[in-house]
Amino acid sequence: MSRREYPDRPRVGVGAVVLRDGRVLLVRRGVPPSFGLWAIPGGSQEVGETLREGAEREILEETGIRVRAGRQIFTGDLIQRDDEGRVRYHYVVIDFLAEYLSGEVNGSDDALEARWVSPSEAEGLEMTGTTRQLLREVGFFPPGDRGEKEP
Repeated sequence: MSRREYPDRPRVGVGAVVLRDGRVLLVRRGVPPSFGLWAIPGGSQEVGETLREGAEREILEETGIRVRAGRQIFTGDLIQRDDEGRVRYHYVVIDFLAEYLSGEVNGSDDALEARWVSPSEAEGLEMTGTTRQLLREVGFFPPGDRGEKEP
């Protein structure tokens, strides 16, 4: 089994952008990497499940929300090294755009919190750079808005 920290090979991370009524479903991460930051919900793919099945399961486990994963919208690497240069975390991340099906938000599993967030609320949240970029790409922030408060 591949370990999360100091793995012997990359792990596959799956997640989804879920939009509903002008809001996006976000979680505040309860485990490293990016502990405490707001992010797209997701986690590790399990043996025997497709990427979409993994994303749907992870969203349900972290947020209590049932979704149907649609088109793939992001693929990238998340590699973090420690002070000695050793690879501490290495994920290949695949995110989908997902359709809300049912459920009430209830943060659990690896999430400290989960909630529906409006674009104006998202501006003030500390979130991962990948999450902010992905939300811009799917049009969550208004055109020209970088999703950040001005200094």
